[in-house]
Amino acid sequence: IFSIVVFGSIVNECYVNKDGRDPELLCIFNENESACSYGIAVGIIAFFGCIFFFIVDLYFQQISSVKDRKRAVLLDLGFSGFLAFLWFVAFCFLANQWQRTTLTRGFAQGADAARAAITFSFFSIIVWVVLAVRALQRYRLGTDMSLFATDQFPAEPAAPYPGYPVGSGTESTETYQSPPFTETLEANPKGYQVPAY
Repeated sequence: IFSIVVFGSIVNECYVNKDGRDPELLCIFNENESACSYGIAVGIIAFFGCIFFFIVDLYFQQISSVKDRKRAVLLDLGFSGFLAFLWFVAFCFLANQWQRTTLTRGFAQGADAARAAITFSFFSIIVWVVLAVRALQRYRLGTDMSLFATDQFPAEPAAPYPGYPVGSGTESTETYQSPPFTETLEANPKGYQVPAY
């Protein structure tokens, strides 16, 4: 959501006329086109990355290969850390360019959008750092293979590991068992007479 706010506010309201007479649209951040382009690019990358990792999280339990699960967690960790860095650069870049901006009448109309882009860039740093830490914790949990295993373990930490199921110790000599519900139960079967005593 933060990425939508950042690139949406930059696209919609951060390209303005410097004064009412000039038809050319300029970036509100110190007339630096790179600042607006960078904010838009990071916002779009973050948005599509969120969609991708949301889908990966939905199907994570269905990934049967331990190596593929490990790769998914490592990819999440790397992408979250990389995006936290990109948002940090975006915040510093946009805040620096906004500080150098001289507000004219035309630029004043987009000032709120510029402040919103800077503020939500800062919030995005926090969110992506938290996501990177969560991915690191998930990876560390996976080193004991409990995350990457397909069987679920008991929720209680003091519960023992389930052992191999043990039988009764006696082997049955009867190997054939008739399928259930196929016998017909008749009161007097054909050809059999009940003896009278």
